[in-house]
Amino acid sequence: MRFGVALFDLDGTVVDSAGIILASMRHATRQVLGREIPDGALMAAVGGPGLEAQMLEFGGEERVEELVRVYRSHNEPLHIELVLFPGIEGVLTALRADGVRLGIVSAKRRSTVELAFDATAIGGLFDVVVGGDEAPRQKPAPDPLLLALERLSASPEDAVYVGDSPFDMSAAKAGGLYAIGVTWGTIHDRAALADADLIVDTPEELLAAL
Repeated sequence: MRFGVALFDLDGTVVDSAGIILASMRHATRQVLGREIPDGALMAAVGGPGLEAQMLEFGGEERVEELVRVYRSHNEPLHIELVLFPGIEGVLTALRADGVRLGIVSAKRRSTVELAFDATAIGGLFDVVVGGDEAPRQKPAPDPLLLALERLSASPEDAVYVGDSPFDMSAAKAGGLYAIGVTWGTIHDRAALADADLIVDTPEELLAAL
């Protein structure tokens, strides 16, 4: 294996969550703001600066708290529906069997990451988990990735970050990690991964690259 540590984004990379994210974004903005926002705009910042920052863009400071509350009340129960992308569990188990230390670094709050783990039963595969509420700055800043590496006593030069968004690629590059973009998430398109060191289209390609 090329890397001693492999860190993964969660939404759009490991779990197929685009549907529940979009449904909850639509629900919150319709209920709180009373207007339709195009799907592309709703999803553009997913995986990046955090839910509060996204909702600030849509509703301004006076509506952020309500938008976030309505989003979470709709979204968190939907986590029971989450499934893994086909083939991704095989990648994780193969890496772990070869001694690669694994981590999840997500824009989700740590408690919401745990909901995804409850639904998919993969939490035990990871040596470290960092949620979006655990670092001072969220992606595209490298802080969450560097925190994960600090917890593993690992260096960026020995690590790769695998994700589906431009924020993932920017965070990896800023932190000195190798950046691999995956195209199966449907939240962001291939063009959004232009800063990646490598782009892969299947879990099999991903495993071969690692």
